[in-house]
Amino acid sequence: MDDRKQLQAELVDLLRLYSIEAQHVANAFAHLQGLHHTDLQALAAVMHAERRGDPLTPGRLGQQLGLSSGATTAVIDRLEKVGHLRRTRESADRRVVHLRYSAPAMALAREFFEPLGARSHAVMDQFSVDDLEMVRRFLSGMLEAVSEHHRSLTPTGDA
Repeated sequence: MDDRKQLQAELVDLLRLYSIEAQHVANAFAHLQGLHHTDLQALAAVMHAERRGDPLTPGRLGQQLGLSSGATTAVIDRLEKVGHLRRTRESADRRVVHLRYSAPAMALAREFFEPLGARSHAVMDQFSVDDLEMVRRFLSGMLEAVSEHHRSLTPTGDA
């Protein structure tokens, strides 16, 4: 195997191992909080959407998770009941509901994940801005590749 193919294989292995380890960490958080895997996915989706400044509606959350309307409502109800999510009505159309990550849930997540954040920043501090930009481009491309493949596996192509 030539050097380029070897390096590519190692990168794919590292991405796979990173994904597995990250899932173990997420599962540990879910277990400590008494959350189901789908609940954790929902919380992550809501948090990510909020960070982008584009809060999710229940319908968009259901699409992202691949859940029926009823299953999505059950997830939201469970997360709201334990204080992790809140429903808000922020638009002129009061029928539109947005999902927000609650402050207490954010504090729990911050407490749990802060040590990982410190470790991650210590690694990133070892690289120049140019190096980090290259890694960002690489990871963005890999994310698009896996997302495109995922979309191709769904009947409507909109997963």
